[in-house]
Amino acid sequence: MTVRWSPRGVGQHYAIELVPDAAGTQAMALHYRRQPVDGSALTHPGVYCLRSCETDWDAETLWRTYSMLTDLEAVFRSLKSELGLRPVFHHKEERADGHLFITVLAYQFVQILRRHLQEHGIPANWSTLRQWLSSQVRVTAVFQRPDGRALHVRKATRPEGQHLAICQALSLDPQPGGIEKLVY
Repeated sequence: MTVRWSPRGVGQHYAIELVPDAAGTQAMALHYRRQPVDGSALTHPGVYCLRSCETDWDAETLWRTYSMLTDLEAVFRSLKSELGLRPVFHHKEERADGHLFITVLAYQFVQILRRHLQEHGIPANWSTLRQWLSSQVRVTAVFQRPDGRALHVRKATRPEGQHLAICQALSLDPQPGGIEKLVY
């Protein structure tokens, strides 16, 4: 029995065959083969149409600028949420200027980091770098001492994989903050 799934979605691109048992009550095998439907998004995924007032730019310059703008927006979105830069309700021009300055400065810092990492063979966008770097945290372990006080030991976890490669590429201490011991 050959089944053709819904005319929409990914199922339209597969022919699926269920092989029943002799009684026809249970499936004994499942076979499928890919049959892309002409004219669908899979066979004709579309194109980008960019419009610009820059009439003297060639296609490569226009595409590079568009890609840079997309990247810029993604980094700004991330920085705004992480640095608490939004929502923004400025009532004075100098505060708005200061806000913009900090945002652009943070973006430049991100770009410098990415460029330096790319020179060391680590090409990654900002969200990927954030994900890799989020694996390291500082933890505090608390131990009870015989005298009733508590010993608090605080240290960073060990970086692994890409995180360690980033630390090495940037010449950073893989164990930032050292080890702190406090007795309370």
